[in-house]
Amino acid sequence: MSVHQWISRGLPAALSLLLALPAGAQSFRVQCPTSTITHKAANNNAEPLYLGPTYTPPTTPGTAADYTTGFHSNAVNGAIKCQQIAGGDGYASMADGTQTYMFSFGPLSGLADIANGLPGTQFPSVFNTSATSLAPGDPATTNDPAPGTFSYNGAVGLTPEVVKLETIYDISEGCTASLASCTGVTPNTVTVILNTPSPFNLNDLVVVSGTGSPPAGYDGTWPVSAVNIPNTQFSAGPGQGASQAFQFLAVDNSVSPARAITGLPEITASSTATAGSLAELNGHVDPRQIMDVGVMNGNIPAPLMAIDEDDEFFLTLTNVGMIMRPDLFEQHTVHFHGYPNASAFYDGVPDASVAINIGGSFTYYYLAPDAGTYFWHCHITPPEHLQMGMVGQLYVRPRQNRWSGYLFDGLLAQQGDLRTACNSASDILCSNPLPAGGTSKAGAQNDGKTKYAYNDGDGSTSYDVEYPLQIHGFDPNFHFVGMTFNPEGLTDMKDKYFLLNGRSYPDTVTPGPMETPSTDGVKHFSQPLPSIINIPVGKKALLRISDLDVTEYQTLASLGIPMKVIGYNAKLLRDQAGNNLYYNTNSITLAGGESLDVILDATGYTAGQKFFLYTPNLDHLSNDAENFGGLMTEINITN
Repeated sequence: MSVHQWISRGLPAALSLLLALPAGAQSFRVQCPTSTITHKAANNNAEPLYLGPTYTPPTTPGTAADYTTGFHSNAVNGAIKCQQIAGGDGYASMADGTQTYMFSFGPLSGLADIANGLPGTQFPSVFNTSATSLAPGDPATTNDPAPGTFSYNGAVGLTPEVVKLETIYDISEGCTASLASCTGVTPNTVTVILNTPSPFNLNDLVVVSGTGSPPAGYDGTWPVSAVNIPNTQFSAGPGQGASQAFQFLAVDNSVSPARAITGLPEITASSTATAGSLAELNGHVDPRQIMDVGVMNGNIPAPLMAIDEDDEFFLTLTNVGMIMRPDLFEQHTVHFHGYPNASAFYDGVPDASVAINIGGSFTYYYLAPDAGTYFWHCHITPPEHLQMGMVGQLYVRPRQNRWSGYLFDGLLAQQGDLRTACNSASDILCSNPLPAGGTSKAGAQNDGKTKYAYNDGDGSTSYDVEYPLQIHGFDPNFHFVGMTFNPEGLTDMKDKYFLLNGRSYPDTVTPGPMETPSTDGVKHFSQPLPSIINIPVGKKALLRISDLDVTEYQTLASLGIPMKVIGYNAKLLRDQAGNNLYYNTNSITLAGGESLDVILDATGYTAGQKFFLYTPNLDHLSNDAENFGGLMTEINITN
């Protein structure tokens, strides 16, 4: 909520809101685990084939009963995906030259992919990398570095955790072999007693300094071989607990049993350790890099997200503040519109969830249960923040893309998983019934190339290329007063610019990211997604269309190549009897908060043909009543 809105509503309202703000300090952090209780380390960085529900396998895996019951001993569904975004502000450019100020989200991971019009969602192996060689600055701008040369997709600012420092209370020397004779035992060990329980991990490097000559072969460090071990073979001194120890390997195996390491008497020493032999990437970030990249890097649409059914998705929102409105202490959230969250805590509605203050980060957790086209937005003062540009696209790819080519007991793979099983006879709200007439095995198999919009079971939602298209509009007067400290007239809001993926025609067909000079003197990639549609001859294109407009209904028409509508609001168009309710049309109409899945089939067309996808509402086919602009893009049939 804005400061000027507080004033207009009076001091009591402001005080009551202040009491509701989160308490305690916040800081920038980011999370992308490499494993979870569901996803073990084996399949975190690739999308595995679907082999069966992720349940406890039967006692006789690999037998016929294994498949009949819907279990599979090697089933690990989906993968771990991560993404980081910034909540702040930025500028965008319109086709008539107008530059408009936005409240907006920008990318803090997947920067190279987003600049190329791709989703910024990454596997942990990509996300958890540190670009220490990059100089401060926005790597997604056109001058730092040169266009097309930037390839970093990791999390911005992710940096190794600080080195851990501990004071060693005492060093007790001995070996782990039989206490009667340690001569010639490999390896000898040294147990180190700490003032406090050991903070070290296995393979940490421990540097020990003290009096006397260094032991033979000592190279400056020893790797920790055990942590928090019982210290039963040495007498405990004052303050020494029996399990407050760690061990590291000795390198001198030629000494007598009396001293496992020569030259190191029992002394007080200083020790440093770094996890895993190197400083650990565990969510610690460099705030300078976060601010350098996050300030004024707002995108419209907001960064694109794409996950696969069964994935675990960790999305970190970092609120960098609004440099153009330093008087605003705006919180931000992420709300997946229409998405079946497991808990309201991650829904982004601040009443039931949390809101992120400036200078803070929060990681949302999602389990992708249902395929379809969704969208997301900020849920703080929604009419204001959506109008100002805090809207983005999201889609979930179906499990059917990853089927291994066989069926479970004659049923679709979806039916074997209790989370997605759909029985129309017992569930009248079943969202994805089996196709009428039974399951077609040919349609269910995956050739490794064909992709599907939904778990259709009959192959009817197959496509070859996909294009997310977000419809949005804005009122230039509202954006102007939002930048100039004036009261915003929410009731007078009326869109005059109409956008596809943040652009109006002819910018919609301009390839590559669009740049906008901002008040920081740098050109930022403000509109990364073109909306030109290229379909190879004989292939199908899936258009994932969503409308995030605040004030208007929007219509798109396609003349010459019909649109087959197969999904509405992330639900397959199919009745409870399993009959497909797809329909062909040359125009569709959406209200704000709706989405459609549309297939364009280029079968029977020739390369070089061109069609237009545009709005028949002529006042929406312009930029603020000027000639060109508005909702229009091109459909090209290619080789």
